[in-house]
Amino acid sequence: MNITLCRMTPADRGETVDWITRQYGFDRNEVASWVDNLHFNWPLSVKAVDEQGRTVGLLNMSDYRIEEETEAILSEQPELLRRLDALRYTAVFSFIVAEPYRHTPLNHRMIMEIWDELEQDYDFLFVPVMHRLTTHQYWKRRGAVEFFRDSMSIYYLIPLRGKALLRSLLPQN
Repeated sequence: MNITLCRMTPADRGETVDWITRQYGFDRNEVASWVDNLHFNWPLSVKAVDEQGRTVGLLNMSDYRIEEETEAILSEQPELLRRLDALRYTAVFSFIVAEPYRHTPLNHRMIMEIWDELEQDYDFLFVPVMHRLTTHQYWKRRGAVEFFRDSMSIYYLIPLRGKALLRSLLPQN
């Protein structure tokens, strides 16, 4: 598997919109609005490209806030949101690997491409996962802890620094 990993730039916007639209079945205009308005962290996002120059994976990171993903937390868990928002975090907005490369080391390589920066710059990684997706166990194996759920998704965090402190902020499951 001769895959090159590279950091993304705003020039990758169109491809990102296409991939997210195809993968999740969302409306293209809505996806374009998210990409334009939800604080994508392009330098922290990773693209995997095969030897023919075809994109085979996108890890899109975003600096959007938890309440931009789930408004329900504002009314249901405002104190938890206040405590989490006081910490430094970034989010996995979308992580898509092309079918032939799923269940290979590629997804691990992609997340590890930025792991040192995540641990250095953030207290936790925010990972929203829609109920219908099959990646819940993947994120749990990476250390994800559920902190909230609504009708659309389950919201996880992966402690990066101060793991004991972060875990103490969360309700015990």
